[in-house]
Amino acid sequence: MDLPSLSVVVPNYNHARYLPTCLKAILAQSVTPIELIVVDDASTDNSVEVIRQFATQNPLVRLVQNEKNMGVALTQNKGLAMARGEYVFMQAADDEVLPGLFEKSLRLLAQYPQAGFCCTIGDWREETTGLNWHVGVGMAETPSYLSPQEMVSLGRRGRLFVASHSVILKRSALIEADNCIPELKQFTDWFYIYVIGFRYGMCVVPEPLAILNILPNSYYERCRRDKRAFRAVLEYLLNLLNQPRFRDVAPLIREGCALYTFGFPMVKLLLSRSEFRWFVTPNYLRLSLWHSVKVVVKRFTPAPLGNLYFRLAGYRINTRAETGA
Repeated sequence: MDLPSLSVVVPNYNHARYLPTCLKAILAQSVTPIELIVVDDASTDNSVEVIRQFATQNPLVRLVQNEKNMGVALTQNKGLAMARGEYVFMQAADDEVLPGLFEKSLRLLAQYPQAGFCCTIGDWREETTGLNWHVGVGMAETPSYLSPQEMVSLGRRGRLFVASHSVILKRSALIEADNCIPELKQFTDWFYIYVIGFRYGMCVVPEPLAILNILPNSYYERCRRDKRAFRAVLEYLLNLLNQPRFRDVAPLIREGCALYTFGFPMVKLLLSRSEFRWFVTPNYLRLSLWHSVKVVVKRFTPAPLGNLYFRLAGYRINTRAETGA
């Protein structure tokens, strides 16, 4: 089977110590991308030196430098504008892909060209606590295509969770969804992923094939600490969903309760504004409450106990390395 072409875009800001692991893992994939575009966002560490070393050794690696710091979304968009592949993979410089991600995802996308993207199970590792769990478990038992209505059904059961760091996107669908919208800050990937998924459906490879390192001072964590700014981003997201160009996906996001992962801040915002209340359903409130309780409990749970719970409750599956297969 001929596989579609893939471009990889890596935005980077002061992550020199993570770059070797990130780039080596990408270049070691069994299916090679047609290009690896690393966009440095005016780093003040030795990131550029590290990237240049890789570019010297491998012609696939292309270094692009911002003259001034532009932020994550604009840096991603700069790389996307240069990408030539039919599909694109955006890799955070502090995360890591595991063997087989590109090949298994692209094979499934070649089989289901109508899909907007393919994702896998995400391996999340919290640096400060030592907690380690998997997200996206239970969406499919075998490599599968899920239609928008099947996504809704999963969402209503609290089973729809796309690991954004594992997603390989159809580039044309991403452009149609407005690429990375800077005003959405830490939720720009959530927005384009769910817009694309509820338009075209998605593929799922039910294996943990990408690692997300949750760092204490990551972009997401910094944005979340400012409650006023956090609410403003949620408000911007909801206003976008109420615009005519996203009218096709907003009802599916509502029906599939996809907003529940934003927790109580989203619930309060939805209930406080009449134009947003139509997103509120009894099932959405139930899922939001349960999700918020789990997040709070996780903060106070020792790592050994938490990791045991994740395994017993199905939030972590055994990998081949763990089973000896």
